[in-house]
Amino acid sequence: QVQLVESGGGPVQAGGSLRLSCAASGRTFSDYAMGWFRQSPGKERAFVAAINWNGADRYYTDSVKGRFTISRDNAKRTVYLQMNNLKPEDTAVYYCAASDRVRMSPTQYNYWGQGTQVTVSS
Repeated sequence: QVQLVESGGGPVQAGGSLRLSCAASGRTFSDYAMGWFRQSPGKERAFVAAINWNGADRYYTDSVKGRFTISRDNAKRTVYLQMNNLKPEDTAVYYCAASDRVRMSPTQYNYWGQGTQVTVSS
């Protein structure tokens, strides 16, 4: 098993930046592909970005391409989501998740963090 803890969320004005971190413990971190998802009230949990075990392959939902960057540091057992030029519609609880391979469906991720709130004001 792997345990995940997100941090770095908070309030920010539109156009600002935040960097989310997700620290992993338990099994070997590099065994897992990692994903970021977000969920707003009344909406389903949605894919944001994913990265394979060594960082060579990265995927993004269209609405964040060019603004968000996913990265990982296997030595620190941490995955990051750098979010720039934030918009009010980015407001959500952001979750990191681990899977055996890169996937875009939340149902295919086995392990989840508790989430961190991001609130973007206009």
